[in-house]
Amino acid sequence: MQVQAILECTECRRRNYSTTKNKRTVTKRLELKKYCKWDKKHTLHRETK
Repeated sequence: MQVQAILECTECRRRNYSTTKNKRTVTKRLELKKYCKWDKKHTLHRETK
């Protein structure tokens, strides 16, 4: 079952990205290093509720 996951920057707290994840295989929250255009660097982005 695919669900939409919104990723939030851990430094500036802006919601920059959205992606999909498989709820059956990925039970924890996603954590990805993505580029934040407000910080102008790669930062850790976590899945929000």
